[in-house]
Amino acid sequence: MVGNALSRTRRQVGMGISAILGFGLVWAATPGLPILWAPRASAEVRARGGELFEHEWQVEDPIAKGDGLGPVFNGKSCVACHFQGGVGGGGASQHNVVSFELLPTKERPELKGGLIHAFAVENRFTEKLGTLRSLFPVIPGSVRVEGNCQVLVHDFDPVRTSSVNSTALFGAGWIDRLSGKTIYQLGLRKSIAKISNEVVGEFGGIIPGRPRVLPDGRIGKFGWKAQFASLEDFVAAACANEIGLGNPKMPQATPIGISYPEVPADLDRSQFRDLVAFVDTLERPIEVLPDDSRQLAVVTQGKALFAKVGCVSCHTPEIGGLEGVYSDFLLHRLDDRTNGGDGYSTRSTPQVPLPDAFPLPEEWKTPPLWGVADSAPYFHDGHSTTLESAIVRHRGDAEPVYDLYKQLSPQEQQAMIAFLKTLRAPAEAKPSSAPASFAQAR
Repeated sequence: MVGNALSRTRRQVGMGISAILGFGLVWAATPGLPILWAPRASAEVRARGGELFEHEWQVEDPIAKGDGLGPVFNGKSCVACHFQGGVGGGGASQHNVVSFELLPTKERPELKGGLIHAFAVENRFTEKLGTLRSLFPVIPGSVRVEGNCQVLVHDFDPVRTSSVNSTALFGAGWIDRLSGKTIYQLGLRKSIAKISNEVVGEFGGIIPGRPRVLPDGRIGKFGWKAQFASLEDFVAAACANEIGLGNPKMPQATPIGISYPEVPADLDRSQFRDLVAFVDTLERPIEVLPDDSRQLAVVTQGKALFAKVGCVSCHTPEIGGLEGVYSDFLLHRLDDRTNGGDGYSTRSTPQVPLPDAFPLPEEWKTPPLWGVADSAPYFHDGHSTTLESAIVRHRGDAEPVYDLYKQLSPQEQQAMIAFLKTLRAPAEAKPSSAPASFAQAR
């Protein structure tokens, strides 16, 4: 009797463990849940958040809980850099920000990053690249002996900078609800398909991108390097770094190399929630088709060519139930693979290996193309003022697609552009009062 009971218990435990393992395998092999509900917030919350988004902050601002604007900043309001196509859109190249990374060294093994801010509330807080380089200078090379050989060690520059453009925020709440598992599984499927093709001797085509796995295990979705997994994290960093507004999730940026007193957060929890809710509920972009039948035929042809040449390999039209977004949210190499293919020159090869998940210099997250007609300039640096100039800059992983694009006739290329110009900012977007000089060039 006791033996039979023990045997049954073992079988039940074994079946339970098998069921758990089976469920885990099925879960790992399937994409995440689709988006089940739209972003929403009350009209009162959206109104309060919108006021904060457009508010021009001042030093010791009366609605701030801390010291207000700064001490270092890139803009005085959110809308100063997010206005193309309406409040919440992308920014002009005049408002590009300079980001930096401090590559790890033997003496400083941690990886650090930040911004070189364009403005400061006092002259003594002004930031310059020279200040950063004086604090983190080039480490001279040397000759060392390994065994019986002399090995030349090149100079090492730990400072790496990039000029980055402000992205459009329309539809950000929908992207926030996109499952990180969905993005991960999409990258995995693309990698498996690529390997399968190579097994049978097909070595062409697009090199798959990879998801940005953050230190906490989440998948990055926001930022040019997919450095933020949630919209809340993105907004918190933008407030702290771009305007100097400390908030419940992140303290304000302080001047490089200067001691600045600790002050209370500028945004309290209620203000921060309202601001996030406003960005979360910005309308999603739309596709506006022409009424004229001949123009519609051109757009239809352009959309088919967009798929035929392989643009959809990275600018995926639909992911996780999110239709019309045109992104896989994966990191791709968009520059020529020089310097041995790792993106680093001999002066910037890290002395300490970087984490495998950390993006290489030429790796950038595929930007969503929804609303692209109203979000010029293009590319991470905003150096492409037209859609045509952005397309011809695609290199690296996108080289095969660009080669096929070049083979199209001028009329076919223009048809593709015509299709992209149907991807517009939401009609409900509030008009922006940004200066006319910042208007996009299409």
